[in-house]
Amino acid sequence: MLKDITLGQFFPGNTFMHKLDPRVKLVVCFVFIIVLFITENLAAYALAALFIILGVKVSKTSPKMLLKSLKPIMFLVLFTSILNIFYIEGEVLVRFWILKVTKEGLMTAFYMTSRIIMLVCATSLLMYTTSPISLTDALEHLLAPLNKVKFPVHEFSMMMTIAMRFIPTLIEETDKIMAAQKARGADFESGNIFARAKALIPILVPLFVSSFRRADELATAMECRLYQGGEGRTRLNVLKLTKYDYVFMVFSAISFVLMILLNVVGI
Repeated sequence: MLKDITLGQFFPGNTFMHKLDPRVKLVVCFVFIIVLFITENLAAYALAALFIILGVKVSKTSPKMLLKSLKPIMFLVLFTSILNIFYIEGEVLVRFWILKVTKEGLMTAFYMTSRIIMLVCATSLLMYTTSPISLTDALEHLLAPLNKVKFPVHEFSMMMTIAMRFIPTLIEETDKIMAAQKARGADFESGNIFARAKALIPILVPLFVSSFRRADELATAMECRLYQGGEGRTRLNVLKLTKYDYVFMVFSAISFVLMILLNVVGI
């Protein structure tokens, strides 16, 4: 299960998606999520799925890798679907004892499941095709107006990026600790939920110790390089919009407007 978590991973490439300005990708991803949550229409969701499929095709991302990112949330997807199917009132299709399946419940479950899956796919594509440093620069540029109210934009962006960067590292560290504990006879799969939770204690303690050690080493390295925040800081690669960014923005805007229109018309 731990190996299925791909959040925070970046796969270098030379595709159209990799070359896009990270600010554009971040804004488009954010707007895409908003449109997903304000629409409830089969045609609109089909268009949203097509938008993601095109993104996968253009970025040359492995579909298996994208599906792999969905495994950790499958329990949430199934749990949400079951709740909506049996607890939404409406036209009853099937009744079993005190449980009943309604037409409205099925539609709501479909929309909620589709939203969660496409949300994860969109954010995964953003992570796969954008380096953590580029995400930091993009986030800092987009939040730059908050500097006027003394909000520490650079520090906030740096913390967010470091957190995402260390997710794969911590997952790998957890996997190593679990393998070492299993070699010593630890059992993480048998017993009830309380027994399994208790068995995780030998993993959490060394994981926390390792995390604090890594954080201390990172802080020391930044201090040795005279890191003092964003004040007076320059960049090697300055973000600039290209014709590819404008083409992508226009295509995305047209797709999002069509999704909203399809939802309003109700096709």
